[in-house]
Amino acid sequence: MARIIGGIACSHTPTIGFAVDRDKQDDPVWKPIFENFQPIRDWLDQKKPDVLFMIFNDHVTSFFFDHYSAFSLGIDTQYAVADEGGGARDVPPIGGHSALSQHIGASLMADEFDMSFFQDKPLDHGCFSPLSILCKRDPDWNVQIVPLAVGVLQFPIPNAKRCYKLGQALRNAIESYPEDISVAIVATGGLSHQVHGARAGFNNTDWDKQFLELFEKDPVALTNLRLAEYVELGGMEGAEIIMWLIMRGALSASVKKIHQSYYLPSMTGIATAIYENQDTDISDEKREQRLAQHRQHMQSELAGVGDIPGTHPFTHAASIKAYRINKFLHSLIKPENRKRFLEDQEASFVEAKLTEQEADLIRRRDWDGMIKYGVIFFMLEKLGAVIGVSNLHIYAAMRGQTLEEFQTTRNAPGALYSVAGKGNLSWNKSS
Repeated sequence: MARIIGGIACSHTPTIGFAVDRDKQDDPVWKPIFENFQPIRDWLDQKKPDVLFMIFNDHVTSFFFDHYSAFSLGIDTQYAVADEGGGARDVPPIGGHSALSQHIGASLMADEFDMSFFQDKPLDHGCFSPLSILCKRDPDWNVQIVPLAVGVLQFPIPNAKRCYKLGQALRNAIESYPEDISVAIVATGGLSHQVHGARAGFNNTDWDKQFLELFEKDPVALTNLRLAEYVELGGMEGAEIIMWLIMRGALSASVKKIHQSYYLPSMTGIATAIYENQDTDISDEKREQRLAQHRQHMQSELAGVGDIPGTHPFTHAASIKAYRINKFLHSLIKPENRKRFLEDQEASFVEAKLTEQEADLIRRRDWDGMIKYGVIFFMLEKLGAVIGVSNLHIYAAMRGQTLEEFQTTRNAPGALYSVAGKGNLSWNKSS
């Protein structure tokens, strides 16, 4: 089973990435940052975790307000560094532990946390700024990540208590993963700072020290503070510190702090800390029984679905496997992509980097084959709308029937329809 070896807390200010990229290790202004992160680097070298569970907030880079989620979990196999306006940093992509991500996502959903999930998104300084000073690259990263982006910029946001409860659920999620791997949980953000309005530049070192003390010894007290109190004490943007409570909730009630530092060079109180779980009295046998029950709980909602003939749940595994072909079919909602596809189907396949198997499934209009491969039905109806095929034609083909045979099973056999608005409706006799 997976093991949580401890928690790391650190700021994610772009100051850190700036100092790393420009070799500021020996500059007196920046040197304390490197010195304060060094104990964490040493701890990671000693513990050698397989995975870092990264908790951060995106700074309106990869996630915009057209769809802004509270808790977004990455399930991808790789994450690139995002361009935040002046060109992406010269930092290589980092691998994602997709299997663990999928397991965690299923566990949190089973525990009634309404997660969102993402693929094919680069990550900004919220994740990569601390990563670039925590981990080695020679030239590739020496660890994989599972990223959790927390929406803390557009209110309403999750409160401190909800973050702590998510952390408690996260512990079960990680420890119930059956593979023998080690995981360190990295909480980023803060400490006190405000970067907007006439209060820009606000800091509160007394609150920062108090927060660190409570975080270690009495995290429940921090869950009782309202967001307005976090803003008053630590600044509007400093309220992101509630993300740390996700990490703290995933650790034991009593922890051993083995490192802590604090430095305020400019706009943000930059803190680093390491916490390890204290030993518990529960036996390995009892613990495994509890985790086995949790795995059963995770699977209960879909238990038996695989035994229903002709039924194919669209799971994370299917989504990841068929992401490229689903993305291609989804792109047909744009007129220019439809035009390109209809004019030169084969060229559009090449441009989308579809595999030959994926291209052939579309080429042959193998509707049921696409479903079995991992294409979700709602991409099929988009393709049907483009090429002039009704939904009923697709339903019949998936059942291995002619349209006429399928229509005899309907209460209104003549009811043909499609999602096409102004597209090819040649099958519609009344058009």
